[in-house]
Order: sequence, then C-alpha cells, then structure tokens
Amino acid sequence: MDESLSENEIKALIYLLDDEDQEVASQVHNKIMDLGGTIIPHLEKQWESSLDINTQKKIEDLIHTLQYKELKKRLLHWKLSQEQDLLEGLWIIATYQYPDLELKKLREDFEQLYYETWLDMQNDLLPHEQVRMLNQTIFNKLKFSGNSKNYYSPANSMINMVLESKKGNHISLSMVYLLIAQKLKFPIYGVNLPIIFVLTYKDEHNQFYINTFNKGIIFSKDDVENFLKQQNIKPLPMFFEPCTNLDIIKRCLRNLIVSFDKLSEQNKVEEVQELLATISDDELTDLI
Repeated sequence: MDESLSENEIKALIYLLDDEDQEVASQVHNKIMDLGGTIIPHLEKQWESSLDINTQKKIEDLIHTLQYKELKKRLLHWKLSQEQDLLEGLWIIATYQYPDLELKKLREDFEQLYYETWLDMQNDLLPHEQVRMLNQTIFNKLKFSGNSKNYYSPANSMINMVLESKKGNHISLSMVYLLIAQKLKFPIYGVNLPIIFVLTYKDEHNQFYINTFNKGIIFSKDDVENFLKQQNIKPLPMFFEPCTNLDIIKRCLRNLIVSFDKLSEQNKVEEVQELLATISDDELTDLI
C-alpha cells in the first residue's frame, strides 16, 4: 500500500465514496482500486468501525472487487506457470468464496490424507488391486462420497469444503482421489469425459477407468464407448486419454458456473465466466 496514506486518509477516502458529486465518488473509487489488495485489511477495519449500513455495503463491494482482481491475477499467473500445480489451481478457485483460505493449509490436509492412505497400502499390488485398496481407504475408511442430494451446490467445487464435508461432485471427488494417488506415485490421471469427469489408470501395460462418484468403480474403454454411444456423442480421442491440469481447472470453473446459474446468482455466473475466459485461449466444447 502507498506508505504516504495514513489510516485517517484512508478513512477520508471511504467517507468520500458517499460524496454527492459523482465525479468525486468515482475518482475516490478508482484511487482505492489503484491501491490494490494491500488496502483490504484497512477497509475491513473501517467496515468494523462503521455503523452505517450503506457505507458497510460499499466497503464490502470494494473488498470483493479488490479480492476478485487479485484472484484473476493469481489465476492468470497460474496458467502461465510451467508447473500448473493442480492443488494450487483448486485453491485459487476456492478463494472466490473463501478469500482467506491458505494454500499451506490445503497442502497440510492432503499430506494427512496421503499418510492415512499410505498406511493401508501394501507392496507389490497389481494395478487393479492398487485402485481397490485406494477405494477402500478413500470411500470406506475416510468416508468420502458423492453429494447426490445437493449435487449443484457451489460448495462441491470448493476443495476446502469437499475436504471438510467429505462430499463432492464428480470432479471434486476425482480431484481428492487424484491428488492422493499422485502422491502415492500411481499413474492415475484425469479424463475430460462429457457429462461426468473420470480418472484413468494408465501405464505401459494397463489402462482402465475409475468413476469416483460411484465409489471408485472400475470400467473399461468399451464401457466408455458404450456410454458415449448412449449419449449420442462422437467418441473423440480426448475422451479416452489423460487431460491437462489446465483442462481440469477449466472444467471446475464450468461446473461452478452451472452451480451459480441453478441458484440464479447471475453476478457470480458472470464473474466465474470471466475467470474462465482469463485462462481460455479458444472456445472449447462444454463438457459439463
């Protein structure tokens, strides 16, 4: 934050947001936007000390706008990064609803899940046995399950809430499963199948698929082909092979758009659409 601005000057800026002269109010708003995310703690302090509901609402809107701008920057930076770390991408999405969420906390949570899963693993298991053992731990011991009752809840797209409630949709459950499997060094990847996101176990000698929304049930390439045929969808190669972390994050954002649309929260629909556009180079077929 600009070191030349004192607490009183910040307070004066906020006061001027109510100026009857719209040009003054607009200039003040732009000044606060220019200060960026570092002014948020000061705005929160002013919100707590204010007794005026209208002023509080204006501060809330300012904070959200600033946080949203920071989120867009993080998301674009993530896309441009060489690693495109999956958990970091999921964390960025979650900060849309939970701006104070810390990536460090998520990493610690997954370390604990990995440890509990690793304790149950045995050496020299065949691929199908590895997956069945992983299913046993994740769905029976740790009690993760599909959120059938509230499938379209936005919480299903927030990785922190999925870890807390142990319920999610097809893609968020797959993310929990995938992040644990990757820490176990299993060759398991995401597959951008239409309608339902699935995982694939793929190495030099084996490939099969995993439906995490159905407690990790294993199925074959023929099953995928039959599913696509039933849905009258052309069987493109991408529906059978691993997708990128960028594909996964785009899919998560599309799901979130659907969730907010179901709730008729149009402002959030438009904001998440803008986030999706931030990391999209071209128009892709919706695979929700």
